[in-house]
Amino acid sequence: MTLGAKELHESAIIIDAVCPLLDEQGRQIADYRAGGVTAIAPTVGARSGAEVALRTIGAWHKLLRKRDDLILVRTAADIRRAKSQGKTGIIMHFQGPGPIEDSLDLVDAFKALGVGVMQLAYNVKNQLGDGCEERTDAGLSRFGLQVVKRMNQARMIIDCSHTGLQTTMDAIENSSAPVIISHANAKSVYPSPRNISDELIKAIAGTGGTVGVVGFPGFVSGDKRPTIDQFIDHISHMCDLVGTQYITLGIDYFSDQFPYVDEKTAKIMYEKALANNSWSPKAYPPPPYYYPAGIETPKTMLMLTEALLLRGFTAGDIRKIYGENLLRIYETVWGNEASFGV
Repeated sequence: MTLGAKELHESAIIIDAVCPLLDEQGRQIADYRAGGVTAIAPTVGARSGAEVALRTIGAWHKLLRKRDDLILVRTAADIRRAKSQGKTGIIMHFQGPGPIEDSLDLVDAFKALGVGVMQLAYNVKNQLGDGCEERTDAGLSRFGLQVVKRMNQARMIIDCSHTGLQTTMDAIENSSAPVIISHANAKSVYPSPRNISDELIKAIAGTGGTVGVVGFPGFVSGDKRPTIDQFIDHISHMCDLVGTQYITLGIDYFSDQFPYVDEKTAKIMYEKALANNSWSPKAYPPPPYYYPAGIETPKTMLMLTEALLLRGFTAGDIRKIYGENLLRIYETVWGNEASFGV
């Protein structure tokens, strides 16, 4: 173990900004806690409508009320409070705009319930614009432009993960707040359709936003079992491109990966995702899904700190990537006044 890796890891604020592994029963939260993660972002809505999202959010609020070791994150100060109190911050995240249906007012409603981040698309076309795997690349619709404006007004973070290039560029042009891509890797390192170009990485950084590096194996490399160095290759490239202040973590551990399900169950999920067009074989190879060696689950996140130090990242670099960069975004968009209760 590199001298100081454990101390650095334990003292840093660590935010994993994309955590679909989590469910409203609280399963797997213990794995993130074991890995020293300060704040985690369950997917509480995606392509489903308002009713399903509302039920999911209600279940999370019930869990937050029952468990004293969890804090609902509404501001950056809530994450700092979670760190100081040894608790885990919960950041509610929509992986797509399905829950707002056709109503701008639902942006405000879900923000009031604690949803702080919303993606504009999930791979395919919706009422706002095109996804990154859509046949077309038409940009934001009129409704999409209205949603961007309302999200700015409601202080909800605009996330362009899974979103088409022109839709993302339109969001960047029309947003008065930083735009993030919570989870995508560098296309110039590995050319998955879900990864993003150097030009787009620069454009996101130009808004003051951040790009989160993702561990889903099909986005890391062509290897079935990517190495931790292949994962860090994406971090290193993006940091060289725009600076360490714009790169974050959105590792995207999810419920159908190894070791949380067997291969047969993962294949059933995969066929369903292909059938409903949310995934394509070009971007999403078939299971099993092995996350980068050493960080196959959130429990062993300390290994990432060790590997980053060995690759020449400084303690300051790592603190930025792990949490300080996202805290800057959260302060800018959400504010920094501490909130209490759920």
